Amino acid sequence: MRSERLVPLIVACALFMEQLDSTVIATSLPAIAADLQEDPIALKLALTSYLLSLAVFIPASGWFADRFGSRTVFRAAIVVFTAGSLLCGLAQALPDFVAYRILQGMGGAMMVPVGRLVILRTVPKEELVSALAWLTIPALLGPVIGPPLGGFITTYFDWRYIFFLNLPIGLLGFVLVSRFIPDIREPNVPPFDIRGMILSGLGLAGLVFGFALLGQHAVDARFAFAIIGVGAVAMGFYVRHARRTIKPILDLALLKIPTFFAGVVGASLFRIGIGALPFLLPLLLQLGFGLSPFASGMITFASAVGAMTMKFTAAPILRAFGFRRVLVVNCVIASVFIAVGALFRPDMPYLVLIGALVLGGFFRSLQFTSTNALSYADVSSEQMSRATSFASVAQQVSISTGVAVAALVLDGMRGWRGDGTIALGDFSVAFLVVATIAVCSVFFFLRLPADAGAELARGRVKPAVPPETPGEFGSAA
Repeated sequence: MRSERLVPLIVACALFMEQLDSTVIATSLPAIAADLQEDPIALKLALTSYLLSLAVFIPASGWFADRFGSRTVFRAAIVVFTAGSLLCGLAQALPDFVAYRILQGMGGAMMVPVGRLVILRTVPKEELVSALAWLTIPALLGPVIGPPLGGFITTYFDWRYIFFLNLPIGLLGFVLVSRFIPDIREPNVPPFDIRGMILSGLGLAGLVFGFALLGQHAVDARFAFAIIGVGAVAMGFYVRHARRTIKPILDLALLKIPTFFAGVVGASLFRIGIGALPFLLPLLLQLGFGLSPFASGMITFASAVGAMTMKFTAAPILRAFGFRRVLVVNCVIASVFIAVGALFRPDMPYLVLIGALVLGGFFRSLQFTSTNALSYADVSSEQMSRATSFASVAQQVSISTGVAVAALVLDGMRGWRGDGTIALGDFSVAFLVVATIAVCSVFFFLRLPADAGAELARGRVKPAVPPETPGEFGSAA
């Protein structure tokens, strides 16, 4: 097999491992909570810590690849991710599990972005489209295979095997990267924005992780608010730093581009609503309906099926109606399908439930595809790497915030009732809250000019858009 085909395949395998892991665990959260003798809501920390680790370390991935070589960083990322997987499988308590998920996130943050850079820098331009197509395969298959696979392993074996599966895959990936991935370095690498990395990392970690700690009965609420305060102060200092730095690690000047602002900030609100679904649905189906993890996974993967179906219709829809109209109308439709989760009941026919998930996945994926394309429509080539980092960070933060919001609503509802258990009606309130947050993104899309992205919608230009965000299908599920 030629290198221009083998390199994308190796990167795709790494992406598949990361995607599979992130979708498998959502189905297994109730079982993990029971085994670790923790409240199921407390397991939100396992999701938010991983996503937040991605957000904090993704911006540094490109610089490290340029400075130390793509092969060196890619191999190190696989080792870190695999080691984190092993430790997750051996965890005996929630604090250990959360710490090891953060370690996994560090590896994932370096692994996938650096893999993309390798493809963009090694594959001939005439082969680029074909090469990038490999990266969509794991993004499509991971969320489809993940929930039923995680449910099957958890129901018939042990949840720990979910993480142990990454060991042989990681070993094979390390060998293939060592043999076939070139060690590309940039001759002139600008100084690393270490101050920006520290400030943005503290800010993002403080805001999101502190918010996730709210509702944790083992943690004093004052401690959680103190962490949030530290995060807010750090982000304030970062904003001042970014305005005075030529090449900050997160370039806030990109927000001056109207399409990028709408595609990132508007989509972040939408993703807060969507990010809650992989947390809420398995809990509803297993704790509320009494289904096994395997049965739960067989139902929740329907969203990914709807998302895959949309890929064949997105371009014609955008050509026919334009970005602004699609984003506004589809935002409302997709948010309604989130709210439909409030109507799910154990006696509902499963075909109706699955049908709602398939349709919801279709419209959510259409929203993601539209915002992903529009975000980069007016971004210049020299701004592209900074824009992709910024958008990736915003995505991970918004998804982790969605998990925290959903968990906070569930905990607040049972606290209001004075009951330690989670009632079926608590899930209804949570679905309605996150749907309300998601639909608020429509106000950002209404501000777009009527012809926003018109040439892109008609296919007259092809901006240097990076491969589709891997989290799209995982979030949609």
